[in-house]
Amino acid sequence: MKNKIQFVLRLLMGLMFLNGGLNKFFNYIPIPEDLPPRVMEMFGAMMTITWLMPLIATFEIIGAVLFVFPRTKALGAVVLTPLMTGIVLHHITLGDPNPLPYILALILVWVIFDNKEKYMPMIK
Repeated sequence: MKNKIQFVLRLLMGLMFLNGGLNKFFNYIPIPEDLPPRVMEMFGAMMTITWLMPLIATFEIIGAVLFVFPRTKALGAVVLTPLMTGIVLHHITLGDPNPLPYILALILVWVIFDNKEKYMPMIK
């Protein structure tokens, strides 16, 4: 039962990251007009670094695909951890009340702790 719940959560999280990565390449989700000025300044600064968004998008897509499949979920969690850290820190610094990034971070932490034996060779 635990594996089925975790698979569904990994699938949903993987689809969210896949959608986010593909959107950075194809821009099919319109940017809301009512974003706070601080958010627009931050995105403007990130867009001035021309290679940053394609790099982030590539890692989101690779991490999402790896995260969904049971055999590669531990590697996918390693790829998604720095991205998820940046997302959570972004929402903390802006004071965004949206709970979704924190829920996704908890799912990621759950997968990491569930696969901790696979990470031990990296620590030793």
